[in-house]
Amino acid sequence: MGKVTGFLEIDRRELKYEPASDRIRHFREFTLRPSENSIKNQAARCMDCGVPFCQGDNGCPVENQIPDWNDLVYNGNWQEAAENLHSTNNFPEFTGRICPAPCEMACTLNLEDAPVSIKTVEQAIADKAWDNGWVKPQISLEKTGKKIAVIGAGPAGMAASQQLARAGHEVHLYEREPRAGGLLTYGIPDFKMEKHHVERRVKQMEAEGVIFHFKTNIGVSTTLDELEKNHDAILLCTGAESPRNPKIPGMELSGVHYAMPFLVQQNRRVGAETEIPENLISATARNVVVVGGGDTASDCIGTSFRQGATSVTQMDIRPEAPEKEDKLATWPYWPTRFTTSTSQAEGAKREFQAATLEFVSKGNTGKLTHVKCAKVDDKRQPIAGTEFFIKADLALIAIGFAGPNEETYLAGKNLEISEDKRENRTIVANELNYKTSKDDLYVAGDARRGQSLVVWAIREGRQAAHAIDLALMGKTDLPR
Repeated sequence: MGKVTGFLEIDRRELKYEPASDRIRHFREFTLRPSENSIKNQAARCMDCGVPFCQGDNGCPVENQIPDWNDLVYNGNWQEAAENLHSTNNFPEFTGRICPAPCEMACTLNLEDAPVSIKTVEQAIADKAWDNGWVKPQISLEKTGKKIAVIGAGPAGMAASQQLARAGHEVHLYEREPRAGGLLTYGIPDFKMEKHHVERRVKQMEAEGVIFHFKTNIGVSTTLDELEKNHDAILLCTGAESPRNPKIPGMELSGVHYAMPFLVQQNRRVGAETEIPENLISATARNVVVVGGGDTASDCIGTSFRQGATSVTQMDIRPEAPEKEDKLATWPYWPTRFTTSTSQAEGAKREFQAATLEFVSKGNTGKLTHVKCAKVDDKRQPIAGTEFFIKADLALIAIGFAGPNEETYLAGKNLEISEDKRENRTIVANELNYKTSKDDLYVAGDARRGQSLVVWAIREGRQAAHAIDLALMGKTDLPR
């Protein structure tokens, strides 16, 4: 805990941002860094609540020891706080920026709508550790002679690779793209997390012995069978990159796109990559409609404004949530309540309880001109007579991901695949050994559990590393 009476004496303080009129002119992070004294005050609010629900699965999947490092920060022991934080989380500067902070929703003080600013403190600890040179490579002095391939350099693959290298294994991390990070690099805009945070972790991992193989598309440039011949174990951390198909008429029209190609192209431009497609998807001077109500949709909104969109409208099939949830019915679990993201606050119009019925080309030019919509009932079925049209030159579909790409590295492997009622497909493996239906193949992250949060990807990568080390060596010192 922090100060014994801190939660009674100190109010919660929210982060401050650059004004929307300024931040939409660039793609840099726009959060204003709070002072050290402000962070200490926020950490001081952590109370002796007996059972720290912030640390449980519903709070923090990597089981950060949140009360401990809040207390350390309050007492000025920043370096020890950084060591504590890194003992459970390989990349706290990632989660401190982009995790939606279920830990704060599970905080006991959230019963009063004023949880501890856990995410803000976490980011401050991580940034201070880098600023002061406390983050150093942890190089294993003893090598095991075992060779492991990890496919996919997203947060799950990076976390697993780092843990396995620290256990003394020879780790080869294969990545299709020119840079590591997965959706951290190519999906999440720089205004939420600049990519130098990922790049310096890559340098740390390289110093620890991880060998990166960029621009290597397993299943295309080399096969999974070839990797199996040369490695003692293979871990699949390829994510859930297949978009969910909304099956909306008119998706073939020019101007209708899935969200991810739009976001990836912009991130390539910001990163000055040479592999930029000729046919860029641009929101410049266009009326944009974003279909979907989640984080990816919000990222599309913020990116569209920065590209100079004329207007942005967000279609959300869910009803507008209440301003305040029933704490006794929801706490410590994630509540349903009305929120406004920083991107939505930049000027988006939001349509709630509305379905997207059709993408329309008036004049039959083959180009999108309007989106046909309708209000829906409690069962999300369109209500007759409520149809309306929204003028649109660009429509971005951001309704989630259905599972891993099964057409490349998985082709012909006959791994057991699970499918749920929403047609989400995942590679089957349990949370103890992370083994697929083939003994030498393991899987972790979104490819195993489905579309999820970065903090879950880090947890799965760490736990898979533990399982692989145990299977290869008969024992392990790696934490789960």
